[in-house]
Amino acid sequence: MKHSQLAAQLYTVRDYAKTTADFAGTMKKIKAIGYEAVQVSGIGPVPEDEIRRISEGEGLTICATHENGATIIDDVDSVIARLKAINCKYTAYPWPHIVPATHYGAVDMAKKLNASAEKMAAAGLGLCYHNHAIEFQRLDGELLLDIYYNNAPALLGEIDTFWVQAGGGNPVEWVKKLAGRMPLLHLKEFAVSGNDKRMSYIGGGNLDWKNIIAAGEAGGVEYYIVEQDDCNGMCPFEALKRSYDYLTENFVR
Repeated sequence: MKHSQLAAQLYTVRDYAKTTADFAGTMKKIKAIGYEAVQVSGIGPVPEDEIRRISEGEGLTICATHENGATIIDDVDSVIARLKAINCKYTAYPWPHIVPATHYGAVDMAKKLNASAEKMAAAGLGLCYHNHAIEFQRLDGELLLDIYYNNAPALLGEIDTFWVQAGGGNPVEWVKKLAGRMPLLHLKEFAVSGNDKRMSYIGGGNLDWKNIIAAGEAGGVEYYIVEQDDCNGMCPFEALKRSYDYLTENFVR
C-alpha cells in the first residue's frame, strides 16, 4: 500500500463537519494526522465549490463520495455533475433505499444499479457498491450481494470489512472475489467485547489485516479507506490516528 492510497472516511467525523467552517477545520485535522485522501460522506450542506477548494487547499484528494441511493438510481446525472464539481472519480451506493424481498426483485435492482454504473462509466466515473450485513441474506439460496454483482457487470465494489464479517462472510475471500473490480476498500475493524460485537480502530480487533491488505494489493485496490461509524466514546480523530499509525507502521511502503 502506498501512502497516497490511505484515506479517511469523513462519516467517522461527521459530527465535526456540519458547516463549511467545521468542514475546513476537520480537513486540516485529517491532513495533520497524515492522511492524503478522504471519502466525503455524512457531512453537512457544504457547497461543492467549497468542498473542492478546502480539500485542494489541504492537499487532500477526494477519492470517493457516498451519494443517496435513490438519487443514484433515479437521477444519476446529478451524481455525475456533483462528482465532476468536486473533482472526484468514484461514488458508492451507501445503503439500500430498497431491500428486495425476492430473487426477482434483487435482479431488477441489480439491473438498475448497472444502468447507473454504465452511465457513470461513460462519463469517466465509477459506481461502487458499499455493503452492510443485510446483503448477506439469501434469496432462493443466493446471497443478495452475489445477485447484485452477478447481474450488474458494470458495478464496482466497495467492500466493507466489518459488515462482511458481521454478515457471516470472510473479508479476505470477498476482497479476492472482487479482484480487478474493486477500486475502493473500506477498512473497518471488527472487535469483540464480552458478548458484544463492536467497531474499533484498525489493529484494535480481530480481522486478518495482513491478508486483507495483501488481497487488496493483488486485486488492484486504489484506495484503502478507514472508517469507524461508532468510536465507542473515543474521540473520532484519535480513532482515525490510531488506525493511521497501525496501517502506516505495518503496511505502507
